[in-house]
Amino acid sequence: MEKILIVDDNPAILEALSLLLEIHDYQVVTAKTQLEALQIVQYQRIGLVIQDMNFSNDTTSGEEGKALFYQLRALNPHLPIILITAWTELASAIELVKAGAADYLPKPWDDSKLLTCVNNLIELGQAKQQNVMYARHQQERTASLADANLVGLVYQSTAMEKILNMAIQVAKSDVSVLITGANGSGKERIAQIIQANSHLNHAPFLTINAAALPHDLIEAELFGAEAGAYTGITKQRIGRFEAADGGTLFLDEIGNLPLSGQMKLLRVLQTGEFERLGSTKTQKVNVRVISATNEDLKAAIHAGRFREDLYYRLNVIELNLPSLAQRPDDILALAKHFLGERELSLTTEQGLLAHNWPGNVRELENACKRAAVLKPNGDMTLDDFALQSQPLHTNFAKQEPSREELEQAMRQHQGVIAKVARQFGLSRQALYRRLQKFEIDY
Repeated sequence: MEKILIVDDNPAILEALSLLLEIHDYQVVTAKTQLEALQIVQYQRIGLVIQDMNFSNDTTSGEEGKALFYQLRALNPHLPIILITAWTELASAIELVKAGAADYLPKPWDDSKLLTCVNNLIELGQAKQQNVMYARHQQERTASLADANLVGLVYQSTAMEKILNMAIQVAKSDVSVLITGANGSGKERIAQIIQANSHLNHAPFLTINAAALPHDLIEAELFGAEAGAYTGITKQRIGRFEAADGGTLFLDEIGNLPLSGQMKLLRVLQTGEFERLGSTKTQKVNVRVISATNEDLKAAIHAGRFREDLYYRLNVIELNLPSLAQRPDDILALAKHFLGERELSLTTEQGLLAHNWPGNVRELENACKRAAVLKPNGDMTLDDFALQSQPLHTNFAKQEPSREELEQAMRQHQGVIAKVARQFGLSRQALYRRLQKFEIDY
């Protein structure tokens, strides 16, 4: 726990302030001289300083206090300092407040006002420290992603950043991964990122969409078939597992796989063995499987449409991809990516943020392509995107917060970023951008 440093040459004042703070559970250290104070700040964890303006019996100008203040600030520019001042030094105290002092209190001080001031500054300091640690953590995570191959993925949200960090970590192993999420949310792109950052990145990466094939052809696509195995096949067919040997197979919409195919898939995952349709010869492969679905597989298990043992074999690691409405910071980043150099008005941006995007990234991309074709020149309006009417997303139908509203919220919540972001319906990252835009200290 950080301590409060009291600096005063009067032992009675040191004792009175120490007692007041210690009975309110603060840790206190004291110094009678400027040199003592500087040494303590240099070698101990000090969270707040309460300092007098004079340290010599025959001095009342406040110059000693000014000198100590600037020396302390040089050691730690963020250290909050409360000045205890007599009326003769008031002008100097006000000058130091303008220079960054946290507050000044006249002698004799009011105990209640002093405690309130100390409490607010300590809490604000802790909140700022948490935000600094969070920012450092974000920088470290961003740095790790900067070294990764994201195969062109565009994102801005912390929700997607968390998914990407997990995907990069999972990529280093050979475990099976199940990617869940709504249609169009980017599940295949996450699978590509896992492949690109794995030791199999130069090996085959094949995709099969179980929802796009008739049930009677899915098994042939997965495991291959001999000539004559079913009507219309006149020559041997190599399946995706055989073609992906030594690499990765991405099974999209795995919930559409029929039960007979599920049984064979389970066997491949357990043993690496299978037979082509119409053959008795056992094939053996080494394939990493990444699967994806927009279906609730647990409900499918309960309904008897999906094997529970296969589910747990596929779901060693689950990456749940949020819908686009759940990561609104990505909406404008993606729209600007799809539209290139085209500019959007603030009203249009707000309209895009307010839309629920039931089709997710795929819907947004198609809407941007449509708008670019229909309005090749001039300013784009929301009408150019021809969005189907959807209930507005409550958080984003609000007006953009002003500088005054942000400053008031920062004071109200004592600089705690999470609380301020929640008040305006913003993510932390979105709030940071607005604070930086208005040059508000956090």
